[in-house]
Amino acid sequence: MTDSTSPKQHLLAALKIRELILRGQLPAGERVTEAALAERLGLSRTPVRQALPALAQEGLLVPVGKRGYAVRVFTAAETHMALEIRATLEGMAARIVAEQGLSPELLEEFQKCLDEGDEILSRDGLGQEEEQAYGEMNQRFHELILRAAQKPLLNELVARCLVVPFVSPLMVAFGDPDITLIREDLTYAHRQHHYIVEALRNREATRVEMLLREHAATQRHSMSL
Repeated sequence: MTDSTSPKQHLLAALKIRELILRGQLPAGERVTEAALAERLGLSRTPVRQALPALAQEGLLVPVGKRGYAVRVFTAAETHMALEIRATLEGMAARIVAEQGLSPELLEEFQKCLDEGDEILSRDGLGQEEEQAYGEMNQRFHELILRAAQKPLLNELVARCLVVPFVSPLMVAFGDPDITLIREDLTYAHRQHHYIVEALRNREATRVEMLLREHAATQRHSMSL
C-alpha cells in the first residue's frame, strides 16, 4: 500500500473513488469507509479521508452518521434530467463552434475520433474491451466540442451533470444485454458523431445544436430510460 500523503494523493484518491462510483463498482446506497477504500485503492487513509468530503460536495456521496459517507442514490428521473441538461449545454457549445468555424487542428482531432470509432465498430466481436475503447473515444469527442467553444462556464456546468451515474460520455451502459442491439445503438450513435462533425465543418449552427439534443436521446434509449 502506498504511504505517500503528498498533495496530489488526495486528488488521485478522489479520481479513483469517483470512477468506482460512476462505473457502478460502488453501488448506490453503499456505505464507504476510509479503511476499506484505502486498501482497495492501494493508498494510505489520509488522502482517502481528504477526498471523501470533496466527493460529498460534488454530490456523489452523502453524509451518514457523524463522520461516515454513503454513495448517493440517483433516480432514473435524475439521470434523465442530467442527460437533457448536458445535451442542452453541449448543443450551445456546438452552436458557438459552428458559428466561429473549426480550425484545421480541431477538425483533425475530430476526424481521429471518427476514424477510431469506425475501427472499433468494424471489429467482429464487441466485448468489454471494445465498449471501453468506444467510451474513451466518445469522451474525447464530447470534450473536444466543449474545448473548441472556449467557454469555461459551459465546462463547469457540464461537469456538474457528469457526477450523476451513466451521464458521462465515458460510460457506455445498456439496458438490454443483446449484443446485436448494442452494436446497433453504438453504430447509430457514432453515425451521429459523423453528422455532428459535418455540421460543424459546414458551420450549420442550428443543425448541430439539434443533433446534440438527438444524440442524448440515443443514449437514453440505449439505457432504456
